[in-house]
This record gives sequence, C-alpha cells and structure tokens, in this order.
Amino acid sequence: MAKRKDESKCSVTSCGEKAKRSFSLKNVQSALVKSGINIEGNPKRVYLCEKHYKAIKKELKKEKKTELMRHGLPF
Repeated sequence: MAKRKDESKCSVTSCGEKAKRSFSLKNVQSALVKSGINIEGNPKRVYLCEKHYKAIKKELKKEKKTELMRHGLPF
C-alpha cells in the first residue's frame, strides 16, 4: 500500500478525483467486487481517491477479520 505523490487519477469508472492511495489489483479485487466499485480496464495497479479508499478499507478490514478468525487468531 504505497501512497501516491504524483497526479494520478482515481481508477474508478466515472470518478476523476486525485488518487490518494494505490493498490495491486490482486490485493483488492475481492473487496472491489463486494463493495460494488467498478474500475476502468484491467490495470495492474488500482488508484483510489479518498472516498473510494474508505469503502475499500471497510471491506478489507472485514476480510482480514474473517481470515484471522478462520485461523483461530485473535482479532
């Protein structure tokens, strides 16, 4: 999860805001589907503005919690 300092735009369809965070598509693909966010094309990196990052972060947190519970680790 690297912060972007250049002028990248949000990868979400019909959003042109400045990107705050970028992720590998592989790492956030399931969270994108669960949150109903569509991205343009099939890029290797997904750039997200602050609004879309918050939505993805919630889904990633749920996935992480589920994965920890599955392995019997405290969350």
